[in-house]
Amino acid sequence: MSKKTVILITNDGMSNADTELRHKLIENYLGLLDKDNYLPTFICFYGQGVKLIAEGSHVVEQLQKLESRGVTIIACKTCLTFYNLLENVKVGHIGTMHDIIDVQWKADKVITL
Repeated sequence: MSKKTVILITNDGMSNADTELRHKLIENYLGLLDKDNYLPTFICFYGQGVKLIAEGSHVVEQLQKLESRGVTIIACKTCLTFYNLLENVKVGHIGTMHDIIDVQWKADKVITL
């Protein structure tokens, strides 16, 4: 039986480092998930993390590739609305906080970046 793993991305990159390093780290992380077949069941975006699934994000193509491999991507509608990105989503599904909570509770493992 395979484990249901959820990755939560809450920032517009990885860590609290400078922007350039945050972006480089998330790009590397997502690339390695794909390359090494560490495919989570879900990746959920909220807070500033929703910026990564919108037009202009440097990781949209990587996320689209992960999605094409069966990873479900969910982005918080409230957060997208707050950042005026609702019309600029390029990958994934727009969901609610309820959707994200549901995914977390049904997961075997939750990883927060």
